[in-house]
Amino acid sequence: MKQYEVVIVGGGINGCGLIRDLALNGVSTLLIDKGDFASQTSQGSSKMLHGGIRYLENFDFGLVAEALEEKNLWLKLTPHLCFERDFYLPLYKYSKYAPWMLGLGLFIYDFLSHFHNRPFAVLNAQETLKKIPSLDPKDLKGSGKYYDGVVDDAKLTLECLYDALLEPCAEAHSYQEVTACLKTNDGYEITYQSVKDKSQKTVKAKFVVFTTGPFTDQLLPKLNIPWKPQLIPSKGIHLWLKKGSIDAQGSVVLTTKDNRVVFVIPQRDSILVGTTETPVDQDMFNIQATKTEIQYLLNVLKQYFPNSDFDESSIISTFAGVRPLVKEEGHNDALGKVSRFHKIFRPDHRTYVLLGGKYTTFRRMTQEIAQELLPRLGKRYQPNLTLNPLRQKSLMPTFGEKPALTMGMIKQIIKQEHVTTFEDLVKRRLSLLDEPQHLKNVMGIPVDEVKALFK
Repeated sequence: MKQYEVVIVGGGINGCGLIRDLALNGVSTLLIDKGDFASQTSQGSSKMLHGGIRYLENFDFGLVAEALEEKNLWLKLTPHLCFERDFYLPLYKYSKYAPWMLGLGLFIYDFLSHFHNRPFAVLNAQETLKKIPSLDPKDLKGSGKYYDGVVDDAKLTLECLYDALLEPCAEAHSYQEVTACLKTNDGYEITYQSVKDKSQKTVKAKFVVFTTGPFTDQLLPKLNIPWKPQLIPSKGIHLWLKKGSIDAQGSVVLTTKDNRVVFVIPQRDSILVGTTETPVDQDMFNIQATKTEIQYLLNVLKQYFPNSDFDESSIISTFAGVRPLVKEEGHNDALGKVSRFHKIFRPDHRTYVLLGGKYTTFRRMTQEIAQELLPRLGKRYQPNLTLNPLRQKSLMPTFGEKPALTMGMIKQIIKQEHVTTFEDLVKRRLSLLDEPQHLKNVMGIPVDEVKALFK
């Protein structure tokens, strides 16, 4: 029976970030995921590396400062996966903030970044409409301009994994479901089963870490791990709209009348719109956007961009994710008010559970576990190793000029980037926006020829 020092369950950004940290520090580690790596919450974000300007309203200054530092770090480490761009916060007569309050908030945001952000500005109505011509001019007072990062969330997750797997002590398996976690005198015997052929394997581990996000409350009781529900799952959906659906030279942050925040971010030769915050009343695995949720976002857009020419036919595709918000005793559990701070739980002596937090701060969150695990394994933790650039880039870049795709390149991607299914390839390795079932060709190659590689 194969033995590892650590087994990680859950291959999203936290799982992939943690295996990278542990592998760089010489810890034998196995990562297991029920689906493809980055296929759930970690590909369902708003594609931003950001401090979370709206969290200033909750006085979460520590979280915002940490996230801004991490945002600026990844902008330097992975310029091929993310870039900085301008965001505009429109201010109307009915908005709850006065211009001076908006300016103060933007100053605090830049201050918390130690002024490493590009400088903010407060614009009047005319200046705002020059940047966002399609914005509703009625009762517009102006806007605040600030800067945050745009990222390919799935690829950053995957490249953290690729970096880990360059170390001989790291191993990862997708489409494997953990079915048993048996406690032994010196750790665990963990059994996992192939989602495809139901074959099973059992391995030993000294420690097990669950980075299973919104699925944690359901999974841990099934494995007989002492656990009480800790999450308030929040569903968020996004739309990819055709380029030109909205005339905007920058990204727009809309505060809706029901106090939600909706981003409109031009990128990838299209426009990303999201997100919603709704309670989850459906199966969370491979969660989809509903017609009601799609219509909600379209209605918000029609309110703020009344003269723009878009409708449901403008939608290229949709996607959804579930935020694993952590309950806080004595605090308001309204989804928009729940803190984005993370928590680490220890159900027993050799089990860790990481919950909550923001995508942007994954490196800091996983470091907390790594720096506790290494001494327990008799090793010295070197925290600065995660500050090194990622060593293996995706073969197909998300931003900028793309190389011509060939069948030879597809085969190389499948082999080198741990691709199991057609959807893995088109959605996360090639970062195509169209729904996989609607594709007639894959960047010029007939779809049937590509699908044949997976039979």
